[in-house]
Amino acid sequence: MIGRLKGILLEKQPPHILLDVQGVGYELDAPMSTFYKLPTLGEMVTLHTHMVVREDAQLLYAFAEKRERELFRELIRLNGVGPKLALALMSGLEVDELIRAVQAQDTSALVRVPGVGKKTAERLLIELRDRFKAWETLPGSFKPLASGAAAAAPASHSADAVSALISLGYKPQEASRAIASVEEDGLSSEELIRRALKGIV
Repeated sequence: MIGRLKGILLEKQPPHILLDVQGVGYELDAPMSTFYKLPTLGEMVTLHTHMVVREDAQLLYAFAEKRERELFRELIRLNGVGPKLALALMSGLEVDELIRAVQAQDTSALVRVPGVGKKTAERLLIELRDRFKAWETLPGSFKPLASGAAAAAPASHSADAVSALISLGYKPQEASRAIASVEEDGLSSEELIRRALKGIV
């Protein structure tokens, strides 16, 4: 199993990452919580990974911190939660937000995520309640992966942000409306996605 990769960040198009590890390009999928912490292209980054082997594919999922990877592993153990839904949950909610929702058994936080209805949210919260006992005492702050100013946002970032939301399961019209409602000059695609996800109810 591949548990960690350290290499040069070549591409980042949510939810996909391309990482050059000593000349080998690894394709990875990551939640937005990880994208928010990525350095600029061409910089070195270390990512914690989880490998999923299927009959038709071998997939790698990347996370900025071990804590995020452990949450992903907890989620995919749940009945009816695959990697795609787990990434969507982690993109729509920070780890601590999800923990608070579980503690309060708050379905409204989960139903914002595409593919999660009220009944599914209720079931997930019940199943997660016991699993999350160990998470409640963990510190809530995240540290950035690398320092450095973000690059200026090109005009294509709006389209990239819309594509990312569609990849997370939102309908094209819903994704376009969400990005249009938060669009400002100079924002990166990651910041547009972060603001849009916060505004989607």
